[in-house]
This record gives sequence, C-alpha cells and structure tokens, in this order.
Amino acid sequence: MQASQKQFITAIVIICILTGSLFGFFAGSVAYEVAKNGKLSFLGNSAETQVSGGGEEAVINAVKNVSPAVVSVIATKDLPVIEQQTQDFNPFGDLFPGFSFQMPQYTQKGTQQKEVGGGTGFIISSDGLILTNKHVVSIEGAQYTVLANDEQKYPAVVLATDPVQDVAILKIEKSGLPTVKLGDSDTIAIGQTAIAIGNALGEFRNTVSVGVVSGLKRSITAGGIAGGGEEALENVIQTDVAINPGNSGGPLLNLKGEVVGVNVAMASGAENIGFALPVNIIKRDIDQVVKTGKITYPFLGIRYAVVTPALKDEQKLPVDYGILIVKGSGNNEPAIVAGSPAEKAGLKEGDIILEADGQKIDKDHTLDKIIQKHNIGDTLPIKILRDGKEMNMNVILGER
Repeated sequence: MQASQKQFITAIVIICILTGSLFGFFAGSVAYEVAKNGKLSFLGNSAETQVSGGGEEAVINAVKNVSPAVVSVIATKDLPVIEQQTQDFNPFGDLFPGFSFQMPQYTQKGTQQKEVGGGTGFIISSDGLILTNKHVVSIEGAQYTVLANDEQKYPAVVLATDPVQDVAILKIEKSGLPTVKLGDSDTIAIGQTAIAIGNALGEFRNTVSVGVVSGLKRSITAGGIAGGGEEALENVIQTDVAINPGNSGGPLLNLKGEVVGVNVAMASGAENIGFALPVNIIKRDIDQVVKTGKITYPFLGIRYAVVTPALKDEQKLPVDYGILIVKGSGNNEPAIVAGSPAEKAGLKEGDIILEADGQKIDKDHTLDKIIQKHNIGDTLPIKILRDGKEMNMNVILGER
C-alpha cells in the first residue's frame, strides 16, 4: 500500500471518529435538556415541544369541575299493565260441541310508571334551573325526574321551551346547587379540543368523550325526535366527539371547563359526527326565563326572498341586496301576515327592505339576526325600496 493511500484512509477514520463524537455529544445534550426541563429547544427557536401531558390534565380538571353540575333527565309515564289469560273457545258452536282450543285473552290490570325516555341536562343556577334539549322533555303525558351526580332524585317541572331552538329549561326545588360556567361560543376555532359529558344511551351517566371541533355554522335537519317530527337547526357546531342517544341536552366544553355548546344531534350512518347548539344563542333564553319565566321572540310578520344577483336579474330588481317581500310558495300564503307589526306599519308585497336598525341587509347581516337583537315592543327602524323610491319606516315588534 502506498503512503498516500495510507494517509487517505487515516484521514477518513479520523473524520468518522470526530463525527461520531460530535453526534454523541449533541444527543447527550438533548437527552439532558428533556430530562431536566421536560421540553425541547432547537438552536434558539422559541417554539417548544411539551412532553409533560398538560392537555390531558386540562381535560381531567375540566371534567372534574363540571361533572357535579351535569344531571340525567329521566322521563316516566303511567302505562297500562296488561295481563294475559287463556280461555276455551269453540268456533263451531253446537255443531262440534266437543271441539275447542285455548284462546289468549288480554286484560288491563291497572297502570305502572315506566321509563319512556331520557337525556342529559346541566345546572345553570344554584336555585335549580336546568338547561336541556326541548326534544328531551316533549313526551306527551310524561313526568320528569332529575338524577343529580350525587344520586339524589328531584321531581322536575318544564318551566319554558324555546319556540325556535331545541332548548328547554327545567326547575327543581333545591338550592345551593353546583353550576356550570358559560363560555363564549363565538371564539370557538376548528380543531380545538371539545369535551362532552352526558347520560350515554340513557344508561351510562356522566360519560365523558373527547374530540375536536370539526366545523362551524352547520345547517342540519334533525329527525327522530320525540313525537317523530323533524327540526331544522342552523349555525350548529360540528364535532367528532362521541355523541350517543341520551347525550342530548348535555354540555360541550372547552379545555377551560366552560360550556360552549349544548349537544343536540348526531349523524346516523356516520362515525363521530355530532352537533351542538352554540351557547351564545342560548344565553338569551336563560336571561329571559330568569326575568320573565318564559322564552319569547320578537316578530315582524312577513314572507320574503333574499335578494341576490341572480334574483335581481330574474325579477329585474334595481338592487342586488336586501329582502323582497313576496307571497309564500305553498297555498298562496300572504306576503304580509294579517294583524302583524308589518301590516300595522304599512309594509306591502313587493317592498324591498334594504336596511334594518341602520344595518345593510346581506348574507352576513340577515333580517332575522337583526330582529333577534331586539325585544318585543321595541321600535325597529327600516329602510325600504318601493316603486323605485327609498322610504324610512318604523315597525313596533310584536310577539311570535
């Protein structure tokens, strides 16, 4: 072997030894940092990777704080007790007097109270107000019992139901109760952690499931509610948290343990697609019940079509925003409801409402949203377009 070859090989060996030493030093430093601080920093970057499991602790703390205020809502009903007996029966009478067979006979022997439904609720005031879904307490003729987290049972009265949202508020006679903290559903972000607590399958009380917020402002039609009807739900939160029958009316939480939604429905035939009502739309109901004992909505009394560029071209309208007052599509329903605030204010079919409360009406600022910010009896200023002329009017809102 020539001297130059020996020198080359020697150089390669030295480089390998130095590289291995440097790598080992770096790896040892990393291991030391992780062992010491529970975090990893790279080359002065400010981003840190936590390995302490803080997210799990946040979930545990949220559940621990909220669970005492989560209740099961049980529906019971007096149902007939049917007793079966048998007796001899001869369909041929005197033709074959010896022929007979036993025929079952059913008779009612009083009634017995049986469980016919259930769901979840959560305590919103220490003196016994409980929020749940309307469909949980819509069983005709049923009585309702609240089963608290401490196994105590309380008779419950349906204090108020929302005519629009799937919301009901119950009352039990008990004071000093633990309550939930309501969060701000307008700050929810897709991908954030979501926690559900509920009476899963009507059997497993205070079941906890965890996932993420999958979507916002969904519009769905929920079927299979009590009474077999369907209900349109708008602006609901979509999550992949496991929602099962019996979870209805339970809280959807953030990692702070705040209620940001009320679990209301699940998608059948799918995996982990559940929906919750945003808590901000429910705060209005709670405030009304505390102040008046009922839930009401302001009412204008018109039927309309949203003006879009397509509708403008189709109807040859002078504007491409606002709402056009028109007749209903079914049974020639009138554009203006008789005796309504709209009729009293002088609104007519064919009017285009351009603004309400000084706000231009468009897809982000609908008339319904503007009206819901008001109370019954409030005066709502509006700007309309009639026969090519703009007019200002005032409408006194009534009760739906």
